[in-house]
Amino acid sequence: MYEDTTYEVILQRMLDRVPDKFDKREGSVIWDTHSPTAIELQILYIELDVILKEAYGDSASREFLILRCRERGIYPYEATHAVLKGVFTPDTIDVTGQRFNIGDINYVVTQKIADGEYQVECETAGKIGNQFLGTMIPMEYIRGLQTAELTEILIPGEDEEETEDLRQRYFASFGEIAFGGNRADYLEKTNAIPGVGRTKVTRVWNADIAPADMIPKESVETWYDDIKETLTGEVRYWLDSVFHAGRQKKLTTGGTVLLTIIDSEFGPASDTLVQTVQTAIDPEVNAGEGYGLAPIGHVVKVESAKAKEITIRTTLTFEPGYGWDNLQLLIEDAVSAYLLELRKQWADTSGLIVRLSQIDNRILNVQGIIDIQDTSINGSSKNLTLGRYEVPVPGGVSG
Repeated sequence: MYEDTTYEVILQRMLDRVPDKFDKREGSVIWDTHSPTAIELQILYIELDVILKEAYGDSASREFLILRCRERGIYPYEATHAVLKGVFTPDTIDVTGQRFNIGDINYVVTQKIADGEYQVECETAGKIGNQFLGTMIPMEYIRGLQTAELTEILIPGEDEEETEDLRQRYFASFGEIAFGGNRADYLEKTNAIPGVGRTKVTRVWNADIAPADMIPKESVETWYDDIKETLTGEVRYWLDSVFHAGRQKKLTTGGTVLLTIIDSEFGPASDTLVQTVQTAIDPEVNAGEGYGLAPIGHVVKVESAKAKEITIRTTLTFEPGYGWDNLQLLIEDAVSAYLLELRKQWADTSGLIVRLSQIDNRILNVQGIIDIQDTSINGSSKNLTLGRYEVPVPGGVSG
């Protein structure tokens, strides 16, 4: 705003206010006394310009954007630790609490999943915890241990939230207000859970159930009376609860919410992440009771988006010196990058479309390819429209 208010401009304005009968040339007493003042005023204008820029959300640097966000109750997401699956042999050894490493990255075993399988947490926060799988080395001797392997990522680690992502959340807070279990509230709370990348919220997802169909008919009541005395424990408790709810017409399709998620690497969420989100939002053992982040009365179901494998077949013309042998990986990377872009858009669309034109364009941009034709997606020469809860994952490219 004050870029044009320079030392020279300020000095000239000051000298113009001095009567011409005085000597105002450089080196004169008047010039020498005004010049240092003009320099200081220029510094003040520069600082004023900085203050103005830092005062607004769209131009503030990270430090001052965080201060603006605090006024809205918004804080940058901190870096999180990756949780991975470790497989150990023999499976009779308890390795809970033991520390291992791969290269410079250290891991600690946190809890048991099954015999020989454990959750392992990366001690370094951030996406770096997602980058290594394979053989781990124990940091202390463990008697009888034969092998230790990291086999898969259960909950991806995340870096500290990027400045522009934080800025986007800041501006979004002025639009749809997150409150009391509305859509914005579910999105805000679910996406803030470590490991979650994107979320789709579906209200009354079980609306296809007709309450009238769950009211027991006379034949059902007869069956219930005959069988209930033969049942005990949890089976009897469950059947009694369902039967009496139906007979007393304690039925509704309202108050149900479906949360469909993908992880922070923009892929289908693992069962561990799904269960983590389910427990945080609405624990199954107390469904609808308000013991999680969901309001009382909301029965929430959490699911992962379904992976839709995308297989590409095409015919390529190569430049001399190029062929499938030396370009296949680059071609597959180009297609994978396109599918990743689609997955990042998944939460904002009713259904993704994998387009042939985009596939052709991405492959043609690979150096060494002259032409492309007869491209198909999953055996079809048409665009592929995915379901509401499906995300595309690479299934390979062949020619």
